[in-house]
Amino acid sequence: MVLKDDPSLMFTNAGMNQFKEFFLGNSKPKYHQIADTQKCLRVSGKHNDLEEVGKDTYHHTMFEMLGNWSIGDPTDSSVGYFKMEAIEWAWEFLTEELKIDKSSLYVTVFEGDQADGTAKDDEAYQIWKRIVDENQILLGDKKDNFWEMGDQGPCGPASEIHVDIRSPEEKLKVSGKDLVNKDHPQVVEIWNLVFIQYNRLANGKLQELPAKHIDTGMGFERLSMVMQGVQSNYDTDVFTPLLSEIETITGCAYGKTETIDIAMRVIADHVRAVTFAIADGQLPSSTGAGYVIRRILRRAIRYGFTFLNTKEAFIFKLVKVLVFQMGDAFPELQKQDTLCENVIQEEEHSFLRTLAQGLTLLDQMIDKNKGNELPGEKAFELYDTYGFPVDLTSLILEEKGLTLDEKAFQKALQVQKNRSKDAAASQTGDWKVLLTNEADQFIGYDTLKADVKLVKYRKIISKKDGELYQLVFNQTPFYPEGGGQVGDKGYVESANGDVTYVIDTKKENNLIIHFTKQLPEQIEKAFTAVVDQKFRALTARNHTATHLLHQALRTVLGAHVEQKGSLVNANYLRFDFSHFSKLNEEELKQVEALVNARIQEQLPLVENRNIPYHQAIENGAIALFGEKYGDEVRTINFGKSTELCGGTHVQNTAELWHFIITQETSVASGIRRIEAITSQVAKTYLTDKVKAFDQLRKMLNNSNEPEKVLQNLHDENFQLKKEIESLKKAQAKNLKGDLKNELQEVNGIKFLAKQVDLDANAMKDLAFQLGGEVDNLFLIFGADVNGKALLTCYIDKKLAKNKQLNAGQIVRELGKHIQGGGGGQPFFATAGGKNPDGIAKALQAAENFIK
Repeated sequence: MVLKDDPSLMFTNAGMNQFKEFFLGNSKPKYHQIADTQKCLRVSGKHNDLEEVGKDTYHHTMFEMLGNWSIGDPTDSSVGYFKMEAIEWAWEFLTEELKIDKSSLYVTVFEGDQADGTAKDDEAYQIWKRIVDENQILLGDKKDNFWEMGDQGPCGPASEIHVDIRSPEEKLKVSGKDLVNKDHPQVVEIWNLVFIQYNRLANGKLQELPAKHIDTGMGFERLSMVMQGVQSNYDTDVFTPLLSEIETITGCAYGKTETIDIAMRVIADHVRAVTFAIADGQLPSSTGAGYVIRRILRRAIRYGFTFLNTKEAFIFKLVKVLVFQMGDAFPELQKQDTLCENVIQEEEHSFLRTLAQGLTLLDQMIDKNKGNELPGEKAFELYDTYGFPVDLTSLILEEKGLTLDEKAFQKALQVQKNRSKDAAASQTGDWKVLLTNEADQFIGYDTLKADVKLVKYRKIISKKDGELYQLVFNQTPFYPEGGGQVGDKGYVESANGDVTYVIDTKKENNLIIHFTKQLPEQIEKAFTAVVDQKFRALTARNHTATHLLHQALRTVLGAHVEQKGSLVNANYLRFDFSHFSKLNEEELKQVEALVNARIQEQLPLVENRNIPYHQAIENGAIALFGEKYGDEVRTINFGKSTELCGGTHVQNTAELWHFIITQETSVASGIRRIEAITSQVAKTYLTDKVKAFDQLRKMLNNSNEPEKVLQNLHDENFQLKKEIESLKKAQAKNLKGDLKNELQEVNGIKFLAKQVDLDANAMKDLAFQLGGEVDNLFLIFGADVNGKALLTCYIDKKLAKNKQLNAGQIVRELGKHIQGGGGGQPFFATAGGKNPDGIAKALQAAENFIK
């Protein structure tokens, strides 16, 4: 479900994503006729079903797409099959194998499109006429019956099969024919036959493909609904075990209240999507694909919080049910079940804290709001900054008799979307093909320089990067980004000495693409491709270090350690791994020492290319989490460290020079992250440390025992702080008697507003001391501490309750005078600001308030 080599998509959103390289002609398939089941996720971009999920009974974020495929060959027309077979087999499977009532099925055929210059798909229509009553054949427009991979690329007309599962009585009232593609929950599409016969060019025109392909997709969840004789996907055994567990955990019943039913459907659907994504290698995060997964999970948490009254984490408990249901079919769920539970639980705790914070902020906004309508900009601030859902804001406002300015919220949201869209906007030209039938071969393991020929190129224009070119050569020494390692940089030189710099290298649909800012001269002639040797060497050293680090972690912490992600560039390495707790200082030292021991041993690289995957695993090679491997793999070995890896490495560990861990942090529950440096960066790091140490020694009069001198200074400083604290307490004690004499009685309240020469802790101590000795006390202290204004408000608890006073609200209002803010409890609160000159005004305002 998680894509690695297709930057145009975050996730697999259709069954054909895995076959794009074959449809595009970039690779030759091993098989031309294929049947499969593909995990899909539709929550972003063109195919986005997220907001419909739960509200209806047949849309899902994660679903299984069953498909059969024919991949044509432009050199052999006898390979594969096309419309006749695809249509006949679909009908045979549904009506003869599955025994679905023929009269309940309706088919749609593409009606043609004048703008595209495409005619009605009469070939498909005539095939269907021989199979089904013409009254059950409908024509569909481009929106419903023309399938496209994107703005450009392979596409073609589609023929859909819809099923009507309503009762006989309902069918007599309204024909199913009139409900096709009308979003009726019991008249749904179950199979889409796509006839890929065109290529969409950058200018929008359609071009006939040299080879025709078949792409079919049949929804497993919808098919289960039909076969099990139920009226909703959620009534099938795909979902009922999850719904039953949600009932048990929450005490809510499914099937009685619409809002509760929607919430349960959302949670049941979303836990599947999130669990499968994590098991496939995508952890929730704050950017990119990780943010999509976090957003799905937070939607589920919010529905539980709002409609099922669940204020504690519980969604993680559903993982066991899902693994029991589907673990045999998808073994990755069984292997990663603990990780999935831990990550989901941690995300739940985090978002529930966010919700609690958002509720507090919303209460503050409501308190300050004038009128019965909360400005949309305020709701957007909650949504954008704190992730607080707008529909939850609306619900709370409604409970308080208030409304939300929805138009203003949507306007602010649209501005943000437009800004993001503009930043990501790009125009991609068509490929200009110079050479055909040329291999796109990576030769960069053995050389950093090679004679190459330009096979094809295209222009890209984006607001972010400006005008770029993408170049594909017949062979290349440039390593494309992958496996956590960044892509190579360098240049290509033409025969006349003209140099074009390669600023990045990526892989897309099995093509190695070189990014440049201009098109090279003499494109039809040969070039010399040269990789930046220094950049490659530094990157390779850090990549090798990740392998040594993985081995060291497993040695120190145990065999449960698995790599969960990495980033390798020329400056540093980042390594994510499974472990249940923070590494202590001793463990970090051991790991660092083990890696450096391997460097000192000067271990040579042992590389095996093109060996069978299963043989590599049997020989002890470690396969990395979330990576896809072909039938043949490459193994990298340094001493006892053996891993499957396609990245670049040093020839000997001595090239790393030294390994230094710079940081160890948490990524998610059960996932730790180590950042480290090697080689030149490590040398610079140590040099800087020595300089800093020398400077410190100079400050300590070049002492030969700087640690001892510093410890003495620390002890002396600690003692002085204690003495100052004692003096402050004595000062506050003496001040207490004077302040008692200054108390005023106003309307039965003992009141005092005064600026004092105390810090925040001393003001708090003094306030509580006075509160313990004086009934009905209401006091405000102000102080200027190192140029910062501080306010402290104390109200006797009984007084606060009887007079309905709130110290938190009072200091927030007074905080305006010192250009700051604050908050706290009804009986005690503090505020801080940057304007000490406003303290007197704040104290006067407090006095006016009490009078």
